[in-house]
Amino acid sequence: MKAASIPSLVAFLVLVVGGGVMIGFATLPGEWYAALQKPWFNPPNWIFGPAWTILYVLVAIAGWRTWRRRSGGTSMAIWWTQLALNFAWSPTFFGLHMIALALVVIVALLVAAIAFMIATRSVDGLSALLFVPYVAWLGFATLLNAALFILN
Repeated sequence: MKAASIPSLVAFLVLVVGGGVMIGFATLPGEWYAALQKPWFNPPNWIFGPAWTILYVLVAIAGWRTWRRRSGGTSMAIWWTQLALNFAWSPTFFGLHMIALALVVIVALLVAAIAFMIATRSVDGLSALLFVPYVAWLGFATLLNAALFILN
């Protein structure tokens, strides 16, 4: 990696990780979430912060790699779409308490993340691979969101 590319990588990390952390703190689960009926596979609350931090780092690196290759291409447009959907989910679910709408958002997010992997795999396999844990977690989170919708 060239030294000149470090500032842009830092910018992507600040945007994605910083944005995710800020949205997370602005939309803490609180009493409403605590009162919901949870499925048996609901993970403990402490796992979400570390998991999302790691995933956000991977998403930022994939976005940065894609941006460096072609900042205005289809892959980058898909990357921005998934990021917008990602940042919309917590305010929809935790802020507005709209479980059904949050389910729509996370399904669209999962589709966008898979589309990013498909769009990048032939030109940058590493960026596609960086999304594998993210897509796996989004699949689980979609299942969890659906279960919370059904139970509540």
